[in-house]
Amino acid sequence: MSILSDIWDGVRTTLVGLKITVPYIWKKPVTGMYPHERLDLPERVRNRLYVNMDDCIGCDQCSRACPVNCITIETAKAVDGDSPGVTSNGKKKALWVTRFDIDIAKCCYCGLCTFPCPTECIKMTDVFEFAEQERNNLIYNYITLTPEEVQEKVAMEKAGDAAVLARKTAAKGGAPAPAAAPAAAAPAPAAAAPASAGQKLHVPPGTDPEKAAKIAELQARMAAAAAKRQAESAASKPAAAVVAEAAPEAAAAPVQAAPAAASAEDDPGKEARIAAWKEKIAALKRERGES
Repeated sequence: MSILSDIWDGVRTTLVGLKITVPYIWKKPVTGMYPHERLDLPERVRNRLYVNMDDCIGCDQCSRACPVNCITIETAKAVDGDSPGVTSNGKKKALWVTRFDIDIAKCCYCGLCTFPCPTECIKMTDVFEFAEQERNNLIYNYITLTPEEVQEKVAMEKAGDAAVLARKTAAKGGAPAPAAAPAAAAPAPAAAAPASAGQKLHVPPGTDPEKAAKIAELQARMAAAAAKRQAESAASKPAAAVVAEAAPEAAAAPVQAAPAAASAEDDPGKEARIAAWKEKIAALKRERGES
């Protein structure tokens, strides 16, 4: 009986399956002959992104909203007399968009980048046929500027920032910008470097004159601060401590005293102080020889 029941179960389940599939033998095929026949896509379908650069203001909202970081935006501030124009709704642009890349290979088609855009310049389209053989071909560059124009806008931004910084420095009481340029034209920063106490600021060749003048000013301040610290430390030390520090170098005292004596013409009191220090050093040597 078990064999007969197994046979019946096999026949019955086969008939159940055929009951569903056999009627399709007499029906017309429903397969679409793509790409010759295309179906109408839904109205709000999400496929490849599109950016209208005429309305883009470079706010970077879409890039920050992207969960997979597939959008890269770089901007340059517009300077006076070089305006990027206005958007379609009349909003004035303040930034040049020097880079707007979308790596569509990373895109997950979530549409989150389209919602925060204040000018609605980025949107998702119904274009889904963009297969490529190379992955790099899926990085779309949407900017309308040429590489030469991009370099020009970046250079103008840097020049404008330098001018603003110079005005702020002059307003705070620093050296005025017109007077700083001639000082930087000559190798003045390199001459000011030896005045510091072992700290030198390197000025690369071709440095902007205003920046070189600021480096020279900073070098002078460092030298003044170092001299002040040395004077304060010498005044705060007891005489015995200073003599003890100078005693091990007594043999080199004549060599060290020569530059000091040479500079005594600038300060008449230096010669008397040098003579006093020599006497103290000699007394200390005598005491050590007696002991």
